[in-house]
Amino acid sequence: MDKDNSIQLHGSLWMTVAGENFGGRGRVALLARVAECGSITRAAKSLGMSYKAAWDAIDTMNNLAGEPLVARLVGGKGGGGTRLTPRGVRLVENFRLIEREHQRFVEQLGRQAEGIADDYLLVRRMSMKSSARNQFFGSVTQVRRGAVNDEVELAVADGVKIVAVITHDSSEALGLAPGCEAFALIKSSSIILVADDEGTRFSARNRLRGVVARVQPGAVSTEVVIELPAGPTVAAIITHESGEALGLQPGQEITAIFKASSVILGVPA
Repeated sequence: MDKDNSIQLHGSLWMTVAGENFGGRGRVALLARVAECGSITRAAKSLGMSYKAAWDAIDTMNNLAGEPLVARLVGGKGGGGTRLTPRGVRLVENFRLIEREHQRFVEQLGRQAEGIADDYLLVRRMSMKSSARNQFFGSVTQVRRGAVNDEVELAVADGVKIVAVITHDSSEALGLAPGCEAFALIKSSSIILVADDEGTRFSARNRLRGVVARVQPGAVSTEVVIELPAGPTVAAIITHESGEALGLQPGQEITAIFKASSVILGVPA
């Protein structure tokens, strides 16, 4: 039997926000399973994911979308669960529609490619990836120019603003000005948590108050995810001893503090 050496075209559909990977079929499948199961735990298990990986993916999607796609249900039999918000439901439906159209496009392209030399290659552009745990997308609301450094204010959600200090040269190179879109990256290790900050003054420019959503203890470090009132989440990595000293529990009010110099800014390419 002769071996079929013909070239066949395949394609995957991915969504990005300002160059940051929002997700594709896998993440949309996670959202769909959350809607079906009403539980992050059951949805993750059905897809062979860990509970933490599922929540990390959802946190990233919520932050980049600028509004929650998944919401918690409080109380009720079994202690509540999770559900998709109307925006999350619409995203799943629209992605499936676009995916069907994308598949038809790839099949048509494959038919048109028949007869092209066997060494024909389809090169796909790769999206940027970042190791920073906290990724926010928003618009610049204010730029305070300085001789050496500029202070840039970025609105990332309703009532949530992040201030960054970057060099004046970097600000000009990025073309930062009020109204332009940008994203902010903050490493989780740069976040300081304060349980009771009433009447306390800090030199750190950014203070985001919310409630503890999840605590993931480790042998040395503990990951804490804080949910802000407007929906975005902030992840912090602190020492295990610090986590125990603060007595962190889900639902506890907490403030995430970080210096403006710890914020990295970027703009869509």
